[in-house]
Amino acid sequence: MYEPKNILITGAAGFIASHVTTRLINRYPSYKIVALDKLDYCSSFKNLQSCTSSPKFKFIKGDICTADIVNHLLIEEEIDTIMHFAAQTHVDNSFGNSMEFTYNNIYGTHVLLEACRATNCVKRFIHVSTDEVYGETDLDTEIGNHETSQLLPTNPYSATKAGAEMLVMAYHRSYGLPIITSRGNNVYGPNQYPEKLVPKFILLAMKGEKLPIHGDGSNVRSYLHCGDVAEAFDVILHKGVIGQVYNIGTQKERSVLDVANEICKLFKLDPKGVIQFVQDRPFNDKRYFLDDQKLKKLGWEEKTAWTEGLKMTIDWYKNNPDWWGDVSTALNPHPRFSAINLSDEAQWSFQYGYSRLLRSFTDVGRRDSGLKFLIYGRTGWIGGLLGKLCDEERISWEYGRGRLQDRRSILEDIKRVMPTHVLNAAGVTGRPNVDWCESHKVETIRTNVVGTLTLADVCKESDIYVMNFATGCIFEYDKEHPLGSGIGFKEEDKPNFIGSFYSKTKAMVEELLKEYDNVCILRVRMPISSDLSNPRNFITKISRYNKVVNIPNSMTVLDELLPISIEMAKRNLKGIWNFTNPGVISHNEILELYRDYIDPSFKWQNFDLEEQAKVIVAQRSNNEMDGSKLKKEFPELLSIKDSVIKFVFEPNKKT
Repeated sequence: MYEPKNILITGAAGFIASHVTTRLINRYPSYKIVALDKLDYCSSFKNLQSCTSSPKFKFIKGDICTADIVNHLLIEEEIDTIMHFAAQTHVDNSFGNSMEFTYNNIYGTHVLLEACRATNCVKRFIHVSTDEVYGETDLDTEIGNHETSQLLPTNPYSATKAGAEMLVMAYHRSYGLPIITSRGNNVYGPNQYPEKLVPKFILLAMKGEKLPIHGDGSNVRSYLHCGDVAEAFDVILHKGVIGQVYNIGTQKERSVLDVANEICKLFKLDPKGVIQFVQDRPFNDKRYFLDDQKLKKLGWEEKTAWTEGLKMTIDWYKNNPDWWGDVSTALNPHPRFSAINLSDEAQWSFQYGYSRLLRSFTDVGRRDSGLKFLIYGRTGWIGGLLGKLCDEERISWEYGRGRLQDRRSILEDIKRVMPTHVLNAAGVTGRPNVDWCESHKVETIRTNVVGTLTLADVCKESDIYVMNFATGCIFEYDKEHPLGSGIGFKEEDKPNFIGSFYSKTKAMVEELLKEYDNVCILRVRMPISSDLSNPRNFITKISRYNKVVNIPNSMTVLDELLPISIEMAKRNLKGIWNFTNPGVISHNEILELYRDYIDPSFKWQNFDLEEQAKVIVAQRSNNEMDGSKLKKEFPELLSIKDSVIKFVFEPNKKT
């Protein structure tokens, strides 16, 4: 019997993992459970609510693809066991956005494996896979896939799970990592996100809507209740043998049409009037059938009968109809791209080439020419992307742990990291926008003024270069810089916009920072990126507004300019820089491009500044900034319109 002490469970707020976590908390009160989950669309902290009363339970909101978080947790929490559930799992979504599956399922697993190899503290790593890696089982065979059967995945989801298994196997053989792999049948029960068949049919039946069946419904699946599956992982955790694979399966099979009929029966619905046959998946395996004897020899067996489990599941959804909020997208017969949350910057970096697939865990100290960056703002948009860029350029870096207004914690960061450069992307911009700052002035001052100045001062004393990501929202069109004139504000011009408290603090701190000769100030404006699902993206914002003002503005295309900021730090460029693409672009021009490249049916309405003032608390800055200084230093820099087309709309073009 293996007895873990400190277990890291990835994807813990998801369906299966939450039931496993709850079981371990209840049955083994001495185990410390660290639950890691990024809370994607199909997971919810509510699934773990019953665990929070345990002093041995800790929840961390984070992504397995973020190496720093994983490394930190393994060391800080003294993790000796990993149960790796985190994954994108819905086959329909994989046909619409396979890159997300590659990123989460393969790259995320690789990050965990590398962390285990580097820290050398994990005694047992349970990798959760799926029966789908075996591919389709013949309908006429009575012999299920054994754990040694060949892997023949047939869809993007199962291919990524098989790919992850290959990495797991390689790390076991090459580095001796203590790996155990599970491959399971379909699971159903309470808390499951309703993109899956059973909860989808239950919720649709509750709503009195049609039950959509792909193809003719003859596809056969085996279903296990989540309670039985949680027990299976309990057995594998304590009795499983290192290096082995265990199928978690049942010999009891039923077709998709059978499932629909049984749910109709329990809801007293006429199947002929409710069941609707829809277009099949691009490829839909006819059958998955497992040999389940190996796990049974460890003492596990299925206990929950299908009818009993289905009734319990229906009762749960009737008692918790709003558990997942608005699930209308998931209930669609073919939920694909739109059902997935794509706002994670690391995922965007992976898709659009900012970050290499691998990050070394062992040669951090042997990177680019002695450079070492200390980055503040890890939870922010720009701060997150800066770390990815450093990986791309093989620059050693770490995130700051201290609060900027706490001088002692900054000194501790500098002593710990010993940076050559400090990049500060931390600051308060408002939640969800600058209107927040109008009613939280002290908090805004504390971060934007006191924190930034404290950081600059500490670095000045230590003779360390500081790059501060500031804002260009400190100017507005005036007589010397009229709208449409092409005359932009230069770096030496005095701020003239006082319409928002946020802008006041930024102008104030910029004036004071000029006295520090170790500081580079980058004035960012209305940041744009190729991640059109990110709510902080200016294009995303205005495409979701009911009405927009149509005013030309200078803007910052992060895809092009953030790599330039790294180069500026390498060159030790200092002083103030208008950090925008040359020229201006109007709101209407952006939305026209959005319509032409992304959504031909997209429409919008304009309103003037007087109308806008009625629906906002703080005024908004509108201006043109002179980009000639930056253009002279980097002649290849594109104009704002050309940059938006190249870096944003072309990569996202809908064909």
